[in-house]
This record gives sequence, structure tokens and C-alpha cells, in this order.
Amino acid sequence: MDEDFDIPAAEELNEDMDLPDESPILKVGEEKEIGEQGLKKKLVKEGDGWDTPENGDEVEVHYTGTLLDGTQFDSSRERGTPFKFTLGQGQVIKGWDLGIKTMKKGENAIFTIPPELAYGESGSPPTIPPNATLRFDVELLSWTNVKDICKDGGIFKKIVTEGEKWENPKDLDEVFVKYEARLEDGTLVAKSDGVEFTVKDGHFCPALSKAVKTMKKGEKVILTVKPQYGFGEKGKLACGEEGAVPPNATLQITLELVSWKTVTEVTDDKKVIKKILKEGEGYERPNEGAVVKLKLIGKLQDGKVFLKKGHDEGEDLFEFKTDDEQVIHGLDKAVLTMKKGEVALVTIHPDYAFGSSESPQELAVVPPNSTVCYEVELVSFVKDKESWDMNTEEKIEAAGKKKEEGNALFKAGKYARASHRYEKAAKFIEYDSSFGEEEKKQAKALKVSCNLNNAACKLKLKDYKEAQKLCTKVLDIESTNVKALYRRAQAYIHLADLDLAEFDIKKALEIDPDNRDVKLEYKTLKEKMKEYNKKEAKFYGNMFARMNKLGPLETNNSSSKEAEPMSIDSKA
Repeated sequence: MDEDFDIPAAEELNEDMDLPDESPILKVGEEKEIGEQGLKKKLVKEGDGWDTPENGDEVEVHYTGTLLDGTQFDSSRERGTPFKFTLGQGQVIKGWDLGIKTMKKGENAIFTIPPELAYGESGSPPTIPPNATLRFDVELLSWTNVKDICKDGGIFKKIVTEGEKWENPKDLDEVFVKYEARLEDGTLVAKSDGVEFTVKDGHFCPALSKAVKTMKKGEKVILTVKPQYGFGEKGKLACGEEGAVPPNATLQITLELVSWKTVTEVTDDKKVIKKILKEGEGYERPNEGAVVKLKLIGKLQDGKVFLKKGHDEGEDLFEFKTDDEQVIHGLDKAVLTMKKGEVALVTIHPDYAFGSSESPQELAVVPPNSTVCYEVELVSFVKDKESWDMNTEEKIEAAGKKKEEGNALFKAGKYARASHRYEKAAKFIEYDSSFGEEEKKQAKALKVSCNLNNAACKLKLKDYKEAQKLCTKVLDIESTNVKALYRRAQAYIHLADLDLAEFDIKKALEIDPDNRDVKLEYKTLKEKMKEYNKKEAKFYGNMFARMNKLGPLETNNSSSKEAEPMSIDSKA
């Protein structure tokens, strides 16, 4: 449009307009009303695809504007220059903002716009009279996607170059970017031809970390950054090669996400962290019991190498079986997350490494309480047979083997890992409908012993709710199992379900009156109940006494001392 005629939004039309979420479906030559404001659209030529521009996008159109009598008052076509504007920002009349976002790329349509969505009672002298209904022949040439990435108007992102695939960096990932930051007047304040940083830690200003989390590899964008995501009310002093940023300054930042290294928390407690240095192939990963072959370098945090395997010419690769206690737990768990050909840096807390003991290794001694790092390349692996690929005999054999591994770990005091073995053993024989009679007997005995032993692990780990559930599973199979009643009673006591605990103990004593462990537990329970009843009586006695003396009820602030964990049957 002409420089003196930018189709400004009429001042009296600032209220929000209602528009259906979906564009009307039109055939060529058909006309329909859009929304309920009197705006009409007639399709002249269909566009490509299904996408339509959104508010905030920068659109490019050709148009011709006429009055209803055919009088032309403006045309970009005659000037030979397309008109560009930002959709939904009030830069044009309301009829345009509402109508053009229903168009597809390449579409040509005629919009009939009532005065309420155009220039209203004032018109736009001298070319547009008051209360004029206008007609625009519009062709949508293209648009550039612009996103309000924080949904608060603080950062607008315009994509200049599309990225690859679909993944975006996460908070822990290390990104490598190029950027250039300027003030609105074009003054350069910062530039980097390549810098690496962790997303959650950020770099330069908060906008960079916000933006990269929305970007794909290779994507290049232009950011419009408001002060709250730049340098705020205080601005920034010049420092080194970086220029000063005035207070409350809006920045224009060109940002390219060159690449990134994926960083993941292998364990829920964040004590094993894996950073991918080179992506692996395909989707397959080793399973528990897989035989893996690696190139491996182990280092202390000061860089001292204590182990190196598979790197020298002619040297065999480092080989081990996963989930078999052959390497430190953290390395074992990390390898299970890798793909063939993947190279990763794994950082392992002492709890998942060599613990509080000194550990002599091939090239150096690992001191007590050392965090260690491994550079790992997974060269190949052969997966262990999954349960669905096993016949009945193999399932029972595998369950028995996992149970024995669990027993060994329990005796070594590694209760969490023992629990995992018992759970895996039980899964092998969970579904026994295809088993023969003798096989069902074997599976039943294994289910009972694995769930009982797992309950003992959960008691040690103070997971009393899970211990109670495991014992209940056993009692569903064998209602008179004394160990299950005994261990469930222990769980109930810690969960303060004293009546249920007493019921289980009495039942156990009916079945095995001479069981010493159950008798001791009953004695402990009686003391707990006596203590509980005494405190309850005291509480209510004090409460009623105070009610009589003072009228209003006061609370008793005394708290019962937590019961010491009781000894449990450690036989696995």
C-alpha cells in the first residue's frame, strides 16, 4: 500500500473480535460470512496445503481495494511491491486481521468488510467516505512463522532457516550456538561465532536458553527480546568485547542452534549422568543380561586415568554381562541406555561407583568416596533372551537363577538390587496358564519365595506399603503362610495399623504356636499398643480436663517417639 495509506486500524475498533477457530470451507466462486461481525469471504483461487497463518506471523500479500461501486482507492499490484505486515497486531484494519488468517498460501479471495471492521464512522478522507463498506481482492503470497514462545509477549521468534528432525534440547543438554545481539537501532552489543553452554545455566541473557528449547538442530531464528528476558530495568554495562545495553532495552538477536549434546539422568536420584558425545544407530538398546562389548576409559575428576580398555591396536574390547554385578552399578545402568555405536561420557557418584572404600584399578587407585567418569563407546551387544521368547522350562530356570542372585545380594546387604532381582524372577513366571501341573507347582513355590524375600527387602528399605502388598500376594496363594503373616504384621506396625498387625500375628500363632520370631513380634506389638493406649487416654483425659477448666479445647502438643525399626527375618 502507499506510504500515506497503510490501512491503519481505526482507533474506535480496539475491542477483541470473535472468530471461529476453523476457517470456512469454500469452493471457488462461493461466498460465506466469517464470524458474526458481517465480514464476508469469496474464494477466487484455492491455496496450497492446509496451513494458515497465525497471529504474530509476518504475512506478505498483494491486494486491490475498492468501494462497493467499484471505485479503486489502492493497489499493491499496480505498485509492483507486495505489502508486508504482522498479523493480529493491529497494524491493519480488523477485517484484514480476521480474514487473512483464514487463507492458505497462494490463495486468492475477495473480502467484503463492513465499516465496523474497517474505518467506521470517520472513514479515511479523502479516499474512503464515512461508514464505507470496502472490498479487497487479496492474494496471500507467503508468511513467516513468528511465535510468542513464552506466551507473555516477552520473546518473539521468527524462523529464518528451518531445522532438522523434531527433537529440541532439554535443560541438562549442552548446546552449541552462534548468535548476534543488537539494539533496536542496529547497534551491535554482542556476537559469537560459536559458544557452548548448558541450557539450564543459560548464556548472555535469559532469552537464549528459553529460545533454544524451542529450536531444532540447524534452525536459525531472529528473536525480538523484551527487557524482562534481556537485561531488565538495570541494563548492562559494556564488558570486554560486549557493548552496553541501556535500561529497559528491547534486543534483536539472530540465533543459530548448530548442535547439542544430549545429557540425561540415568538414575532418579541424579547420581549417574550421561552426556552423549556421538549418537548411536537405530533404536535398539541392550537389555538386562545382554553381553556388551565396549571401548572404555575410566578417569578420576582430576583427569587421572585408572582404566583403559579396547583402545590400543590389537587389544580386545572390554566385555561384560549387564545386570550381573560384573562392573560398578552406575556403569551397568548407563550402558543399558545406549545404542550401538554411541559414545558417551558417564559421570558416576560414589554411591554407584566404588563407594567409601579404596579400589585399586589397572592404572591407578580410586580413592574412597570418588566420583568417577567413563568415556564409553558401545561397539556391539547381544541381547539376552526375553521372557516372551522362552518356553516354560526356560522361564522357570530363569526365575530360579534370578532368585539365587537376589539371595546373594540380600546377604551382601544390597537390598535395593536384591529387590530388583526378585521382581524380575517373579515376572518370568507371572503368567502360568500354559504351564503343566508340575510346572505350576514349581512356579507357585518360586512366586511365594520371591515375593516373601522381596518383602524382606522392602522392610529393610522402609518401604512398608510395598512390603504389605507383597505379603498379601503370597497370602492370596497360601493363606496360612506364617512368614507372610509375620512380615505383613511388621509392615502394619510401621504403618500404625496395629489392629491389622494383631490380627496377622494371632493368626500366625494359631498356625505355628511355637514360632519364636512371631512370639517376639507379638510382645513388641503389645508394648506398642499399651504405649498407644496410655497416650490416647492421657490425651483425652487432658482434653476433657481443659474443657472443664478453660472452656475452649486446647491441643496436646506431645508427640510419640517413633518406634525403632524392629528386627526382621533376614533369611532369603
